[in-house]
Amino acid sequence: MTTVTPESAGWRYSGLTVVELAPGGVHEWDTGQDEVLVLPLSGGCVVSCVDVDFRLAGRPDVFHGPADFAYLPTETHARIESAGGGRFALPSARAQRRLPARHHPADGVPVELRGTGHASREVHNLCTPETFDADRLMVVEVLTPGGNWSSYPPHKHDEHTDRERPLEEIYYFEIAGGGMGYQRVYGGGMDVLTEVRTGDVVLIPHGYHGPSMAPPGYHMYYLNVMAGPVREWLFTDDPAHAWIRDTWAGEPVDPRLPLRRSG
Repeated sequence: MTTVTPESAGWRYSGLTVVELAPGGVHEWDTGQDEVLVLPLSGGCVVSCVDVDFRLAGRPDVFHGPADFAYLPTETHARIESAGGGRFALPSARAQRRLPARHHPADGVPVELRGTGHASREVHNLCTPETFDADRLMVVEVLTPGGNWSSYPPHKHDEHTDRERPLEEIYYFEIAGGGMGYQRVYGGGMDVLTEVRTGDVVLIPHGYHGPSMAPPGYHMYYLNVMAGPVREWLFTDDPAHAWIRDTWAGEPVDPRLPLRRSG
């Protein structure tokens, strides 16, 4: 089981747990101060909380399109049971408001094709200020075809009007076919380029990040979890590379997208 808490990360808001369940497996926990999504990465499950049950159909794996998900409020005892087994992400954020538990269908997840050419990627806008009501939590999925770059041009998430702190960001990766990918994080005294494989997590407390690089032959998936004092997804391109956006006009999107059509 993969677990990132605000305490283990050394920040204040963002968290993530990834649970692997055998057939018939159960995971129970108390949400405490966190609002939480239950997002199937593979397989389906039944989510129980606040005297309601949500049946999540899930998906075979992350490269088969968006999945339905459940939202769980703070101060809730929650239970996941999976008859067939599977892998389930629990992105979370420390929250102030207690919102109702809800189910969100897969066909209600907006899918965006972003960038062009070798910077093409597919974005599932699961839980953003524009797509789903939450207190602080923001969650998207990004699928990058083999040979392409995403999180590109490199960018950072600005501090907000209260100047408290930048947004805290978690990347959780899965790479098709047992392959590898690469992630760069730099600025603010950091300059890291790391190899990532399925199950790896990269924490981004501040500074620029990108590109996320998928080598030829290996599609890349990452789950992006973000939270901060204000629920706004602000960003600033690295000025040294911002010009790259101007080269996209008229260039086609990678024809392999959306990836769910090609596996």
